Amino acid sequence: MWAHVRQAIGLKAGLPPEPFGFYRVGAALFLCLLLLPWALGCEFRKPPGEERKGAQVINLGHPDPAVAAEQQATRAAQELGTSEDHLPFDPSGEKVASIAWRTWIYTDTGPQRTRLGYLRAGAVVDARGPLLKNDGCAGGWLRINPRGFVCLGRGATQDLNHPIVRQLRTRAVRGEGFPYIYGMSRERAPDRYFRLPTEAQMIEVEGRDVAGRGANWRLQAESDGTLTRLDVSAEPPEFLLGSASLEKPYGVEEHLRRKVHAGRASTESGFALLQTFYWQGRAFGLSTEMDLLPLDRLNLAVESSLRGLELDEERSLPVAFHVKGAISLYEKSETGPFVPASEQYEKRGFYLTGGAAPGGMIEAEDGVWLVRSSVRLVEPRSGFPSVATGRRKWIDISTKHQTLVAYEGKTPVYATLISAGRGGLGKEGESDPDGNRTVRGTFMIHEKSVSSTMDGDEDRADSFELKDVPFVQYFHRGFALHGAYWHDEFGKERSHGCINLAAHDSAWLFEWSDPQVPEGWHAALNKSRGTVVYIHP
Repeated sequence: MWAHVRQAIGLKAGLPPEPFGFYRVGAALFLCLLLLPWALGCEFRKPPGEERKGAQVINLGHPDPAVAAEQQATRAAQELGTSEDHLPFDPSGEKVASIAWRTWIYTDTGPQRTRLGYLRAGAVVDARGPLLKNDGCAGGWLRINPRGFVCLGRGATQDLNHPIVRQLRTRAVRGEGFPYIYGMSRERAPDRYFRLPTEAQMIEVEGRDVAGRGANWRLQAESDGTLTRLDVSAEPPEFLLGSASLEKPYGVEEHLRRKVHAGRASTESGFALLQTFYWQGRAFGLSTEMDLLPLDRLNLAVESSLRGLELDEERSLPVAFHVKGAISLYEKSETGPFVPASEQYEKRGFYLTGGAAPGGMIEAEDGVWLVRSSVRLVEPRSGFPSVATGRRKWIDISTKHQTLVAYEGKTPVYATLISAGRGGLGKEGESDPDGNRTVRGTFMIHEKSVSSTMDGDEDRADSFELKDVPFVQYFHRGFALHGAYWHDEFGKERSHGCINLAAHDSAWLFEWSDPQVPEGWHAALNKSRGTVVYIHP
């Protein structure tokens, strides 16, 4: 057998079939077999990214600090403009400002870059050079914190005195209630002024009642507390003085401009205001889209009194919520019977102690007793979906009860009331073509924005245009969790399919859920690591 093998190897290699030839070939074959596992092992165990174009493996543990620093600087320079340049940096004073409605933030500067989120016009954030120019950005890319790149040009600038930056210095407020001042159109919608109008010009546009309207609004605002909430400035901002016209950020719809205004808004419009001030005896608001709107043409939004309940080991489910109307709060007398203590009109939640008494009475904290049928209970779950593992965040929404509970694993951390679609619950994973049903199923939050404009079909009777809806968290197509400034009917079906939340609740959930929106950013995108949303009856 060995003779045949030896002869075959020798012939295959073109060697003579004598014994010495065989030994030479056999030795070579043995050496190859001996070294093969080692060679394969090196091939498969190369550090990830070592073969990336332009990369260099550097030993950062060099005993000489100067050499180690030089090596680290070399590697950092090779990573500039790539997705590997991902670590936050210490601010050096260099800044970049957004001058577009959306200034996109990208993973890298290459042709295959993807979006991480965006800045809103007026945002000023820390930047780091060097400026990287390529075919994708003639103005040059700058790195921002905590990650990503923005392109200088129509969307961003380093000129912090740019008109858009000056006009939009007032930023959205995060973490508590509405991020802006909100208002809805009255029967006669507001005209969109783009410069401060004289009284004569206002009369020409709106009619002769403008002076009276302004005075009446001020008297009413003083009596109902509106002026205390708004803190209306006595003077317009300096950038409006001297007949200056407002500039609109790149990407904002431009309406046809007349002498001092750009037409009238629709009656089903909602607006977000950055600041308010008096001019010619009349109160105006500066909108996020750079329009001047007379406040006497708006119904200003008041934040709902409803605030969800934060939960922990000591205060957990069940909890109760007052939904609407007035309810009586009771206390126990020394002789035993319950006696009315007060009336509750505003929406609110109650932590329960577990105490109960005949007649359907349940005990809340601070010795308060409630009639069970007068409140809506949020009960503990008897079972959990598969997403409830470890400390994973997920949101449990019941459209039947109009409730929301935020969980970390199987531990509830927040509970509140919602307003889901007024058309009921849709089929599993399917959208409602009429846009009034809430989609059913398990989803994941993939985009979050501090605010986003929403509108309805213009061909429908209930069409609408709501500017800068607060704290929007998209989880499936156009479906989102978001705050609502146009109603206070939480606990009742009310929306066009989205999950409406009270001001405080939308702000709390926005900061808690993933993906996180970094400070200074207006939105963040992540299609693979967002918080789960579980919607069921």
